[in-house]
Amino acid sequence: MKSLNWKWIAAIVGAIALALCGTAAVFVLVRLHEGRDIFGSSSAEFSTGEIARTGQLPDVPWPTFGYNNEHTRVGPGALRPPFRTIWTYGAGTLIEFPPVIGYGRLYFANNEGLLVALDARSGKPVWKQVSGRCQASSPALADRLVFVTYLNFPPCNAGDGRRLDGLVASYDASSGRQRWKVRIGPSESSPVVSGGRVFVGDWNGKIYALDEKSGRVLWSFQTGAAVKGALTLDGNRLYAGSYDSHVYAFDARTGKKIWRASAQARLGNIGTFYSTPTAAYGRLYIGSTDGKVYSFGATSGKLIWSRSTGGYVYSSPAVWNERVYAGSYSGKFYAFDAASGRTLWQFRANGAISGSPTLIAGVVYFATLSGRTYALDAGTGRVLWTFPDGKYTPVVADGKRVYIVGYGRVYGMVER
Repeated sequence: MKSLNWKWIAAIVGAIALALCGTAAVFVLVRLHEGRDIFGSSSAEFSTGEIARTGQLPDVPWPTFGYNNEHTRVGPGALRPPFRTIWTYGAGTLIEFPPVIGYGRLYFANNEGLLVALDARSGKPVWKQVSGRCQASSPALADRLVFVTYLNFPPCNAGDGRRLDGLVASYDASSGRQRWKVRIGPSESSPVVSGGRVFVGDWNGKIYALDEKSGRVLWSFQTGAAVKGALTLDGNRLYAGSYDSHVYAFDARTGKKIWRASAQARLGNIGTFYSTPTAAYGRLYIGSTDGKVYSFGATSGKLIWSRSTGGYVYSSPAVWNERVYAGSYSGKFYAFDAASGRTLWQFRANGAISGSPTLIAGVVYFATLSGRTYALDAGTGRVLWTFPDGKYTPVVADGKRVYIVGYGRVYGMVER
């Protein structure tokens, strides 16, 4: 029997290993290229002009999460910091999402599912509704009704969403009396109301259009994973981000899918979408867990630009003066050019940023998970004021007062 030629075997093994390394290197290079930052321009699906301010009525100055159904997050009034506190309301536990404002009241829920209507002048509760469920969304106001989504019964983060249930409910804005309720999957999707319809998503990955008066399901669509953010409505188009790593556009009347876009491929897990989309300038702006802020064409779904931030972007972007504002878990807050994605300025805060910014009178507000609210000049990023409370989305306003949302408190404020 001939002896094995170990030199030849070693050479063959080496060649195979080299080929595998080469293949792996090519794969890495391809993924790095696919996941690179992309810059856009004003020539690609970009229209200038005033941002949308639809859905507002004289007695409902802040009707939904993000101010309007496009979620541009630019609120009313001319109040600027510094502020002084005129009343404080203690909610007993975390308030993860900010109030809506209408009919002289603030409406919000705490994490334990206590829905509260506060008098906007005094901060005194007018009525309360106890659900016993976990809650993590802003209500919506329309036609003197309050629409609220709920998660499952406690413990709040237990189990698989497909084995749990949630609710969408409607209440009389004056009395708090419940009008109707509909069981869906656990939902932290702040409702969007327009044209007699209520639009929400749930942990089961389903998107619903419900009849405003009865709660009857008019249409639904199944995505591939949880829909946690609010849906965005711009004209007859409805947009949603999903944990299946896609962003969707639908015909709001029929539920027919118009397009589906994706987070960029990259090394590691592909990004998912918790952030609520923002519709402005013919674009859609949305943050992702891959650490990027994306801009897609609202008509085509084409990726226009993407910018890395160094951490998760749960923050839903605000849009003002052809700029896009968003915070990151990296602790950095960014102002991007809305057309190209170019960084105009960035600010290092004292902790991770999870919630969404708000703009009022040229001032952009955001809070950190370390418990501080910042007010920056929206043009330059210069610090104008800070407040030693806040956690997620910290500010709403009605033109008369600014309301700061702390960890478990709401503060009514006026200019100092």
